[in-house]
Amino acid sequence: MYLITKWFGIFLCNNNEIKSKILFPKNANEIIKKLEDIKNNKILFEEKKIAKGIKVIVNEKRLSTIGNFVFSDPFFNSIVINFEDFGFSFDLFKDVTLFFAQKRVDYLLQSEDLQIIQMVNSLDDLIQTANLLSERLNCWSVISTPDEKIKPFKELLSNVNDEINRLENQIDLDMVNIAPNTSKVVGCLIGARLISLAGGLNKLALMPSSTIQVLGAEKALFRFKKEGGKPPKHGIIFQHLSINSASKKQRGRIARLLSSAISTAVKADAFTKRYIADDLLADLKLKIDYIKNK
Repeated sequence: MYLITKWFGIFLCNNNEIKSKILFPKNANEIIKKLEDIKNNKILFEEKKIAKGIKVIVNEKRLSTIGNFVFSDPFFNSIVINFEDFGFSFDLFKDVTLFFAQKRVDYLLQSEDLQIIQMVNSLDDLIQTANLLSERLNCWSVISTPDEKIKPFKELLSNVNDEINRLENQIDLDMVNIAPNTSKVVGCLIGARLISLAGGLNKLALMPSSTIQVLGAEKALFRFKKEGGKPPKHGIIFQHLSINSASKKQRGRIARLLSSAISTAVKADAFTKRYIADDLLADLKLKIDYIKNK
């Protein structure tokens, strides 16, 4: 018997026939709650009930405790179960789909790593603004200028610098909560910039270490692919003390070691939630010391 979960109900099937079913209430809010439970890898009460005492085949890993999980069984693609055949209207289907999609979008927009990305982008804008203001003040200071004319400009620069400091402190606080391993291994601000460049914590976690190594050096990488020459050895991670304090000959090897440690750290932050930074740092320090003393 095959257990199939649709947005409108649970079905037990065999030989392309529906042997048993439990339909959901024809209420958008009730259906959305069940879809959210499924999205969160929960087994529905209806799924447990219909599968009780029966050997079933399932194609979702979350159901592996109540059935035999077979991912690629062609039966699941061959059988057609139409919601209109069971009294569910297209309008209800549309309402459920749109409402569930909106809730998922709202949830994703509230994710902490997206807040990190916005803070990093804002920080970069403020740093650029502060540099422009500072340059203008330096030029203005060359000529004799009454203090009352230049004072508001100085206050504006001071306010921008205060906001830069506030944002940097907020990024530090948020990164320790969101990505404690990454923050410990590479530092909060560099870790936040890596998340921003990747487009999110999970996206960064899925990148190979070789990609993490050159994040932030995209222009140099494209120039290398187009014109040849030497490829970039590092991107934003060059800001880390272990790389920028090393000799030019050592930087490439240390960058590979650091990006590998970051890759492991960010996977722990995104998926397992285990704290492994101390072990990673100890191993990283031994390897870097070996390179520098070689």
